[in-house]
Amino acid sequence: RRKLRSDVAAAFPTLSTEQLAELIPNKEELNVIKIYSHKGEAVTVYVNHRNPILFEVEKVLYPTVYTLRVYPDLLPAFATWPPVLQKLAGGADLMLPGVVVPPSGLPQVRRGTLCAVTLLGNRAPMAVGVATMSTEEMLAAGMKGKGFAVLHTHLDHLWEYGDKSSPPTLAPLVTDSAAKESAGDQEEVQGKEPVTSCSPEPEQHVDIRDLSLKDRDTCAELLGREQLHEDRAAEAAEDASTEDRQEAEDSRTPQEQMDALFNQCFFHALKCKVKKSDLPLLTSTFLGSHMFSCCPAGKQLDIKKSSYKKFSKFLQGMQHQRILEVKELTKGVESIVEVDWKHPDIKAFAVPEGFSSASAAQDSKCEDREQVYHAPEIIPLYGVSTKMIPLFQESGHRKGSILSSSEVRNIIINYVKSNELVDETNKNFVKVNAILCDCLLDKSEQDEISHLKWDELLSRCLERLQPLHQVTFFGQEPVVRKGNIEPIDITVAQRSSNKKVTIIKNLELYGLDPQCVANTLQQKVQASATITPAPGAKDRVQVQIQGNQIHHLAKMLLEEYQLPRKYIQGLEKAPKLGRKK
Repeated sequence: RRKLRSDVAAAFPTLSTEQLAELIPNKEELNVIKIYSHKGEAVTVYVNHRNPILFEVEKVLYPTVYTLRVYPDLLPAFATWPPVLQKLAGGADLMLPGVVVPPSGLPQVRRGTLCAVTLLGNRAPMAVGVATMSTEEMLAAGMKGKGFAVLHTHLDHLWEYGDKSSPPTLAPLVTDSAAKESAGDQEEVQGKEPVTSCSPEPEQHVDIRDLSLKDRDTCAELLGREQLHEDRAAEAAEDASTEDRQEAEDSRTPQEQMDALFNQCFFHALKCKVKKSDLPLLTSTFLGSHMFSCCPAGKQLDIKKSSYKKFSKFLQGMQHQRILEVKELTKGVESIVEVDWKHPDIKAFAVPEGFSSASAAQDSKCEDREQVYHAPEIIPLYGVSTKMIPLFQESGHRKGSILSSSEVRNIIINYVKSNELVDETNKNFVKVNAILCDCLLDKSEQDEISHLKWDELLSRCLERLQPLHQVTFFGQEPVVRKGNIEPIDITVAQRSSNKKVTIIKNLELYGLDPQCVANTLQQKVQASATITPAPGAKDRVQVQIQGNQIHHLAKMLLEEYQLPRKYIQGLEKAPKLGRKK
């Protein structure tokens, strides 16, 4: 609790000591809940008085709307129109056309600043988001584009964890000088003659205050109505465009939508992923490595749901349009041998905003990880269990003490010698006393076994201790985990049409990024590789690649990554190489 309070103080320095004590009290109950978002991100939620007050994502603390209602000035606030809230609660981000610019101007923020979102006329925060650009950049962009990545809103699932209370009505902060200035403006408008022209300058904007003026003249009324209409239209400009796209998609059949998605990913891959030096390129690699990586988040390519039914038929259509040329270089295997990058359809294709840079960053991230990978140092350890306490308490150890195998061996040898248990006639045997009998022998053996060989004595002891292991990654502190480390598991499964796939699990335990391993493999073997959730293992994924690729996988894991063979399971399933005549 003390650490949480210090973290909150560091994240929100405007909170006073009294406010911190009120937010995170010393004696009252504070619950911690772990939830998972739709994207699979782990979120830690701190609950006080049955209301979530803070949530933490990737070690960054954020206040909830319940907290911001108590401290409305904790974050810089941006106002929007009330109808936009429903869109935000549904998962939409706040677009700049939906941000109301007050007479005093927008708050000055930097890109990445945590901000609150309020509704026009009420200062109570209704959402929490991160600014995607600075205030200067927002104004320079003409208040268009995405302004805030929304993390949490009133009416969302996190809000439902609390008492679901309605937000208070907090009047906007209006200074006396601003009120006088507004009144002065009204008098000035009344005292002047009507303007002869109703056309504003090209870059002139009507201030929000003008909307509240009474009908002083026809021009002022016209400008006010036009500006109100423009503001309300701009408020939902981005949402409307999104709705238009969604409505357009909804008006099409699922088959037509899948056809459009294939076309988008096809041109995106040709424009950003494939180079001339990559040709000839297997069509399966083009689909699995390049087109799949261009698929927008939340969507999935499935040729069976398209009108083409087969990828070869899709490529034939593109070949008829003279975009590319496909040939069967080896029997039954098609490759792309030529691409016309000057084709009007490729040149006219617009890459989705931020997509190419994000994918390029991920590719470079994978390359960096592969270049600096060092195999972790893994040491088996043993914990003293309840049953083994009598044997280890003489050496000063108790339940839960962690020992290496050499330390266990020395403790057992010293125990045997100090209790004079070495057999006088044959020093290869140890006499079993009452403690050794209780700790190492089963009930059925206690009346039969009176002596044990040294090796058997030590092996029985290790078997009855709690297995642990210590993993040390390069440049990091050692981590001790329970149980024996699971090996990298390689299996070969058979799919439809007698096709085989190689499945690799547990790469994360050894500090390997499954996505990077998949990318490297598919480049080496020119076969499609995918990432799927590992069945029965929470927060883990598995790599699946076409064909029996154990030979290539063994070479990569053993020679390139320098992993010990004992930590890799399934290498014996490699296909046998036929003799060359």
